[in-house]
Amino acid sequence: MTFQTKMLDCSAESIESAARLIKSGEIVGMPTETVYGLAADAFNEAAVEKIFKAKGRPADNPLIVHISDIAMISEAASEIPALALKCAKEFWPGPLTMVLPKNPDIPSVTSGGLDTVGIRMPSHPATKALIEASGTPLAAPSANISGSPSPTCAEHVLNDLNGKIPAVIDGGVCDAGIESTVICFEQNAIKILRPGKITAQMLAQITPDVRLDKGVLHPFDSDKPVASPGMKYKHYSPKAEVIVIDSDADEFFYYVSKQDKSGALCLIFGDENLDGFNLPYISVGATDVQQAHNLFDALRQADERGAKTIYARCPKLDGMGMAVYNRLLRAAAFRVVKL
Repeated sequence: MTFQTKMLDCSAESIESAARLIKSGEIVGMPTETVYGLAADAFNEAAVEKIFKAKGRPADNPLIVHISDIAMISEAASEIPALALKCAKEFWPGPLTMVLPKNPDIPSVTSGGLDTVGIRMPSHPATKALIEASGTPLAAPSANISGSPSPTCAEHVLNDLNGKIPAVIDGGVCDAGIESTVICFEQNAIKILRPGKITAQMLAQITPDVRLDKGVLHPFDSDKPVASPGMKYKHYSPKAEVIVIDSDADEFFYYVSKQDKSGALCLIFGDENLDGFNLPYISVGATDVQQAHNLFDALRQADERGAKTIYARCPKLDGMGMAVYNRLLRAAAFRVVKL
């Protein structure tokens, strides 16, 4: 089915219009504080299947269920560990997803066939209003073509999904710019499945035992089911080939200067001196927060500029830098040159 995709604002009237679409079994692009999501009634199997079809998303890639109130957690989860409640009280509403045993009412298509489900409470007011107006938790992955850079503004959603969905709510540019941190629980430990704005250091306030899943920095076995979105081998990728360079600034500039310059573009992470640098580049930001906010937009800009190869120097792994590096690794399908 082809739609004339409408761009809606965040007015109460527009939110009600979008909620009517959700209630009728349709899907809607919505803003969050992380990236834009493609939302459906989490309990409506046919509606959730429309998400997978519109995105071209693999069926074994689970969706995150979005709620507007902590009391709604029991609608999606069958068990809520004490550690999960502590995290919810500390970080919700906000960019933290918790993987919990799922309520049997959550369809298998929503959970990617798993007996667990990711749940989060977004802080964007338009998302909260849409969930409340729809009267149900909303299942929503990023509102883009599967595998491409996630959308951080409504225009990105329209570029990818125009004609495939009935509407997009324009809530402005996303604050974080990368997807939520995803965690699960192992007794008294927290395991990070996907890093994001809620960092390991912040989670250590809840428990000193914070672990990093090996899939965060290493290729994931494609034959195994994934508990979190974004753990597959290649993800967040532009059309251009991405190559990550693990080096200092001088080594990076020397290396890329020796490569084929035809269609090459560099992503600059930091405040390096660019005097005399003769390759096209995009500055992603000097701080980890700026880099996270700008990364996906920079990858989309590179495609718009016709880049064939993107050279990205490995960012610092402090704070949100871990999340930026995680996204770059997947965008590059783990092509890393160590100098």
